[in-house]
Amino acid sequence: MSSSADRPVRGAEPATPAPPGRRAAELVVVGGVSGSGKSTVGALLAERLAVPFLDADSLHPEVNVAKMASGIALTDADREPWLVRIGEELGRRRDTGLVVACSALRRSYRDTIRSTAPSALFIALTGSRELIAARMLARRDHFMPASLLDSQLAAFEALDPGEAGATLEVAASADEVAAAAFRAIRPGSMHPGARSVRRTPAS
Repeated sequence: MSSSADRPVRGAEPATPAPPGRRAAELVVVGGVSGSGKSTVGALLAERLAVPFLDADSLHPEVNVAKMASGIALTDADREPWLVRIGEELGRRRDTGLVVACSALRRSYRDTIRSTAPSALFIALTGSRELIAARMLARRDHFMPASLLDSQLAAFEALDPGEAGATLEVAASADEVAAAAFRAIRPGSMHPGARSVRRTPAS
């Protein structure tokens, strides 16, 4: 049975090729549920790639932040303009590269991002509920309450075979996970917990 992974993303534009002899600037989305460490890993990965880092939480409108802080899960309608803005930010950075920390839980959310940033790679962070819940309970400076973890886990969709990216377990330290993500993006020796990055041509 064919999946949506086989269909071109509506509205996608071809990625700008890098000049001869120059590595193409990476556009990377580090995704996963709240508490998976995507912001920490994303920042460390951006340092390794020598590109800017952006936490997509900063792009949420205030109404979304207020809902989540109150323990109310966002609807797809709430997320749509936020996801579009993330894709636009990535698209603007095609020359410099960018790493964005963004939950990107569902395939449809990732497709929305890819509609304006078709060359984006997705690093999906996964781990046990117990580990992630413990991390969420330990932090004190984030608006997302631990009560929303189950709804996020239920919404999470693993990367499809046609999506460019890799999946990493988060049981290791953030620095080790970032190092594994770097090796996945820039091929070399692979971390045992990573799958090779799948690169698909922009449609």
